[in-house]
Amino acid sequence: MASYDALLQRYRAAGQEHLLKFWEQLSAEERDALAKQLDALDIERVNRIYQKAVSSESQSASAPDTIEPLPEDASDSASSEKSAEWRRAGLEAIARNAVGVLLMAGGQGTRLGSSSPKGCYDIGLPSHKSLFQYQAERISRLQTVAEEEFGKPKGSVTIPWYVMTSGPTRPETEQFFKSHKYFGLDPKNVIFFEQGTLPCLTMDGKVLLDSPGHVAVAPDGNGGLYAATRAPLDPKDKSRTVLSDLAARNISYVHAYCVDNCLVRVADPVFIGYSILKQADCAAKVVPKASPTESVGVVARRGNKYSVVEYSEISKEQAERRDASGALAFRAGNIANHFYTTAFLNQVEEFENDLAFHIARKKIAHVDLESGSLVKPTKPNGMKLEMFVFDVFPYTKNFAVLEVARNEEFSPLKNAPGTGSDDPETSRRDLLAQHKRFLEAAGATVKEGVEIELSPLVSYAGEGLESVKGKTYTKSGIAEALEELDALV
Repeated sequence: MASYDALLQRYRAAGQEHLLKFWEQLSAEERDALAKQLDALDIERVNRIYQKAVSSESQSASAPDTIEPLPEDASDSASSEKSAEWRRAGLEAIARNAVGVLLMAGGQGTRLGSSSPKGCYDIGLPSHKSLFQYQAERISRLQTVAEEEFGKPKGSVTIPWYVMTSGPTRPETEQFFKSHKYFGLDPKNVIFFEQGTLPCLTMDGKVLLDSPGHVAVAPDGNGGLYAATRAPLDPKDKSRTVLSDLAARNISYVHAYCVDNCLVRVADPVFIGYSILKQADCAAKVVPKASPTESVGVVARRGNKYSVVEYSEISKEQAERRDASGALAFRAGNIANHFYTTAFLNQVEEFENDLAFHIARKKIAHVDLESGSLVKPTKPNGMKLEMFVFDVFPYTKNFAVLEVARNEEFSPLKNAPGTGSDDPETSRRDLLAQHKRFLEAAGATVKEGVEIELSPLVSYAGEGLESVKGKTYTKSGIAEALEELDALV
């Protein structure tokens, strides 16, 4: 580890030597911890990221790019008559073990009144299953469906699950999986990794301390996913990364999504097959905007490249513009649900330095350099730098967009119970309403007010329910297996 003198020299050259101001007052243990943190920090990169973020922000404010809706040939709908063909192609890739899943699960349920990782949250279903359990069971079911439809031996199809945590959520996430026996999945196919952090900065780019012997850091945004796939999975084995693990397993295609959507179709064969047949290196799932004023970013063209345009960047006229069919022109609501080829994920490093981080101005608690006391500001005093997962879109060679029905695939969990939108109650309502539709589409009748929860192990997307045809369900309950539905007639 670098000595105090070497650290001082390096940080002085970077204009950040104030981080060692309290060195003399620290205990031997605190000095050791600070030296480790400063030694590991690429301070020169932090300075470059800050400069680029600031210049990019002022540049886009002074000369914004032209924003255009998606060209008609760039997107398709999951309700297309081709969806069966797409599903077959996606399922075939799953059956030959060519598909992996990246889960962005670094967030805590703070807004939900929980300090646990968001994926541990129980939205109040009759089964009280967590979001993690629902997603794990969808993977299990999909593996079975692929085996059955392609005549593969039981247990031969694997969809590896790469779970990205943040530093604070990792121990609890891993423990949650262990205590629930990985929800029936093989532990060797559930791989945990961690998103990176970046120091918090003052408005003029100086790194903040949150105690005399510790640099204040924050997660680097969901776009930190890309750098995190290149970081060692274990400090003791520098050679094994998410990317090397994908290569070792011969994974060609990856589905990436956020943990907080209870309707997410994990490794959705329709989306994967669509993207493969479109020969896309990257693709996005979108939902139609509910209204012109809905506060959601849209996938669009910015200066001739695919991009996500934030709702604040679209004028009222653009938001209300309609195409020849009467639909909103800017309607492709972004839901952080993406497809990549592993070849593309391996290329990200080549252009990552061209990507500008986004600046989030925040109230950041920090140590006053004069007094050494902790300051808790009442208004934004500094910045956190974040990259977004969609920042790579402009660099794709062949990009595709699949529009899906919101009520089938998107019900995010963002707000505290009782908020009335994107909260645990709306998540629960949307999931149980979908299960009712699955049963009715298979020919069953579900009486008014009856709530039936179908385990994902019974049906991934409404398949396998032929035996319910003609039955009338009069009792609410949970079906963990097809036979259990008989008790609800």
